[in-house]
Order: sequence, then structure tokens, then C-alpha cells
Amino acid sequence: MSLISLTPALPIALVLMVVGGAAVAALGGLGHGWAVVRACARAVVQLGVVSLVIAWVVANGFAVAGFILAMYVFATHTAARRIGTYWAALPIAAGSAPILAILTVSGVVSLEGIVIIPVAGIVFGGCLIATGLAGRRAADELATRHGEVEAAMALGFTPREARLEICRPAAAQALVPALDQTRTVGLVTLPGAFVGMLLGGAGPVEAGIVQLVVLVALLSAEAFAVVLTIELAARGRLIRP
Repeated sequence: MSLISLTPALPIALVLMVVGGAAVAALGGLGHGWAVVRACARAVVQLGVVSLVIAWVVANGFAVAGFILAMYVFATHTAARRIGTYWAALPIAAGSAPILAILTVSGVVSLEGIVIIPVAGIVFGGCLIATGLAGRRAADELATRHGEVEAAMALGFTPREARLEICRPAAAQALVPALDQTRTVGLVTLPGAFVGMLLGGAGPVEAGIVQLVVLVALLSAEAFAVVLTIELAARGRLIRP
């Protein structure tokens, strides 16, 4: 059984969703009309390429390591574009490395390519989103409330302490999506890992355990990433000239 039915109408449904999303984004004044189209087009190309090479990659140990490194590099590049600096590499690494180490050293996640690649991708993706959100919010707060930072410094705060007081509350909101996803799992959302395992023949308990591991790993990794991103902002590393 498959979650998506590969019918002749599938391409039409995809085109309608892309056009609809782009039109709403444009007409609603979001400024992302063409960005929706470009993002979907990139997804088509990238998933097509991955589909062609993944079978070879998972069968070769060195290729698996290289593929994971490539995912990390692309995650860093994307986050850097969002916050304006390649210091984004540190929060993504700080969030991902300890979580992946715990999962693999404990034996919870196998080092086989077919297992470790999607798990690493999920964790990298979560850290990418958390770093981008936290970095943008911190930079925005520090830019719009620069006078408050100077006032705090005039009262005796160090530059780091003054920036932390201003940017931390807003940047901490970057963790809210992961918190909401974890809180509402099973009640509002049925995530992909859970549904995929059920469709693949796994029992509900096994599928639930797998999804629990994924959600806890994501939440923990994103917490690391958000804290380090805020620290970088407080030290002036994320403030663009």
C-alpha cells in the first residue's frame, strides 16, 4: 500500500497545487509568488537526482559519509543565506552531531546507509529551520531595538549581556514549531515516519516508537541549535554590516 497513488492525474494535481500556492502568495502580498514555483521546481530536480543515485550511495560506506557531509554543507549554505553569515555552520553542527552520536553509539540507529541517511537528513533539516528562524529573529530584534542595547550597555551591561536581553525572547520562539509538533503528535498530526511504517507493514507500537525517537531527536537538536544561534547573535556574529 502507498500513501500516494501514482495515477495519470498526479502531474495535474501537482501543477494545480504549485500554481495555487504561488498565486495566493503573490496576490496576498507575501512577496513569495515566484519563490514557491522555484522551490517546487528545485524539489523536482533534487528528488529526481537523489532517486537516481541513492541506491548506489547506500551500498558504499564512503559514499554514505560523503552524502551526509553534502547534506550538512547544503543545510549550512541555506541557513547562511537566511541569516547572512556562514557562522550558521556551528549551530547546525552543534545540534546534529551529539544527537546523531547518541543514536548511533547506542545502537538505536544503524550505520547502514538506508537508515542513517534519512535520519541525518531529518535532524539536519530541523537544525536548518531552527537556526534560520532564530538567527533572523535575533538579527531583526537587535536591528530594530539597537537603542535599547546601547541603553543597557550604558547601565553597565556587557555588549553580550545587553544583546542577550534584547534578542533572546524573540529568537527563542524558533523552538515553538518543534514543541508544537511534539505536543500534538497523534492528536493533530500523524508524521511521515509513523504513517510510512504503518503502510510498510510495521505494527502500530513499533511505528509509534520510531516516530517518538524522531520527534525527541528533532526537539533536542533544535534546542541546541537555537541556543547556540542566540549566543552567536549576542556575540555580534550574526549582525550584518
